[in-house]
Amino acid sequence: MARFFSQTRIARSDSSELQDASVLVNDEGVIERVGPGLDAPEDAEVLDCSGMILVPGMFDLHVHAREPGAEHKETLSTCAEAALHGGVTGMVLMPDTSPPVDTGNLVKSLQDLISESSPVQMLVSGCLTKKREGTELAGFFGMANRDVAMLTDSDRTIPCPDLLRRCMEYAKDFDLLVTSHCDTPALTKGGAINEGHVSYRLGLPGIPAISQEIAIDRDIRVAQQTGARLHLQQISTANAVKAVGCAKEAGTSVTCEVSPHHLLLSEEEIEDYNTHFKLDPPLRLPRDVEALVAGLLDDTIDAIATNHAPHTEFEKSSDFGSAPFGVTGLETAVLALYDGFVRKGVFGWDLLIRKYSDQPRAIVGLPAVRIEEGQRAEFFLFDPEGETEITPDSMKTKSPVTPFLGRTFSGAIRETVLG
Repeated sequence: MARFFSQTRIARSDSSELQDASVLVNDEGVIERVGPGLDAPEDAEVLDCSGMILVPGMFDLHVHAREPGAEHKETLSTCAEAALHGGVTGMVLMPDTSPPVDTGNLVKSLQDLISESSPVQMLVSGCLTKKREGTELAGFFGMANRDVAMLTDSDRTIPCPDLLRRCMEYAKDFDLLVTSHCDTPALTKGGAINEGHVSYRLGLPGIPAISQEIAIDRDIRVAQQTGARLHLQQISTANAVKAVGCAKEAGTSVTCEVSPHHLLLSEEEIEDYNTHFKLDPPLRLPRDVEALVAGLLDDTIDAIATNHAPHTEFEKSSDFGSAPFGVTGLETAVLALYDGFVRKGVFGWDLLIRKYSDQPRAIVGLPAVRIEEGQRAEFFLFDPEGETEITPDSMKTKSPVTPFLGRTFSGAIRETVLG
């Protein structure tokens, strides 16, 4: 049955103004008509959307769906449910499954699982090195033939600069994007939290900011030498923003992402050894948060990505030092960013759509999603007058572990329409 979304407003990436319109989606999931003053067809289901906003579906570059190998934490199906619940209609899956996705056959196997399990577009990434062990190249040729979205060892850094150089040289030959988790293991060691006065107060081993910054500098230099396309995951410090800005000014083919958590939270939020705040990279200083927001606004930072990394409550319930890094993010990203920035006028829906929908898709070669006639319906219905309390029962993920648990955000996602 056709669906008619009446008296709504449409958010766009190219305008800060909301467009008054009604939208007709036909029974094939295609947007048939868009505009003000439309009349609903007699056979259409009519939804009164007065006061609501239609927003293009978001796209997340950094998602750990855990299947295959860790289905007790998340599955492709529950990951898709969480995404739709959060207004996300596409994503890139990290290759840190069991076994790791390091050959063309394993890429194909995961793509087949996705086609059976997920209505959401899930692109597959492949490993840079075999089994993510950082010792020899993965099967670039086979993975390139299976159209991997990017190559990355996920949350592991390639320790040898020469091996990284060879990875980038081969990736350039296959026109593949190299994605880097920037970390210096010799500096990170057994750290659990940002190194500074909070780590000292809590008595926890710290991770210095230079652990990320040195790795970023190295990877940018190798990308400049090889001419490879480089994407930096989860930048978290003011100096990291500066390094990316300088590299772009020098003509380096580099993009980067930041998480909603690092835009909204600092190490000051960590109290009572709450492992829901244990992230990789760790939450940094308030001045780093300010620099990240500024980098988002001035386009030094290209994309927002959640690093959705589910762990069970049992796993996260151990002591802070032993608990795994990572939290979920797909369901809270839009709500947290709206509450923290859009509602307060720091930036508008246009920037949020560019950073969490258009540019993430562009980084992996996909067209932007538009709410226009002839386009496939791919949007969510947002109620700016609503409220959303983040509770385990309100979430669709299999592992509702988030630093936003218990928070009530302004705004509510009423429905996500996908085809």
